[in-house]
Amino acid sequence: MHSCLEGIRLVAFDLDGTLIDSVPDLAAAVDVMLIERELAPAGAALVRDWVGNGSRKLIERALRYATGSVPDESTLDTAHTAFLEHYARAPHTRTRVYPRVKEALAALKQQGLILVLVTNKPHAFVAPILDAFDLADYFELTLGGDSLAQKKPDPAPLLYMANQFGVPGEQCLMIGDSRHDMEAGKRAGFRTLAVPYGYNHGEPIIASKPDLIVESLGELV
Repeated sequence: MHSCLEGIRLVAFDLDGTLIDSVPDLAAAVDVMLIERELAPAGAALVRDWVGNGSRKLIERALRYATGSVPDESTLDTAHTAFLEHYARAPHTRTRVYPRVKEALAALKQQGLILVLVTNKPHAFVAPILDAFDLADYFELTLGGDSLAQKKPDPAPLLYMANQFGVPGEQCLMIGDSRHDMEAGKRAGFRTLAVPYGYNHGEPIIASKPDLIVESLGELV
């Protein structure tokens, strides 16, 4: 096993941009929502930079881009509901698992590590996506962005996971693709590991100063 796992008992994974490339499906739902409102579609390239803070923030960014102004709460509520409905119809049609993800998860689980999932995606979408790609059995517990009152970069979801399994923070590792994952991990006292291929608002992940960067999760095994 990789040296970064020395002394680690629990590994928390992000989902979008770390294990799966979900932007194609997210962008399709965003664009349908925009077109319904007679606004120009955004496309996958822009949506890729908007992902990471939960679905409501994604839609706020999409509306701000399409209209040139910050949406009021009523407009945002309606657009967000529409997006969720569209995304629910096809949450994994175009989504793909990144290379060597399953190999890494299988090896880590075989080594007896506790694997958990902490994502800012609404929890209702997590199980269907994990099931579609045969990823569900690797994880002991999953949290979505609406599972608790706080979501990443707040450390609360990570602290919740550590407490659930009775593992101190220094024996936990956060693996993600964004500054929100790295900040949450550091604030929770976790070791942090980043991948550079995901969604980080157009910023290089090295700027978030993770403890380690790997090009592929396959490097862990």
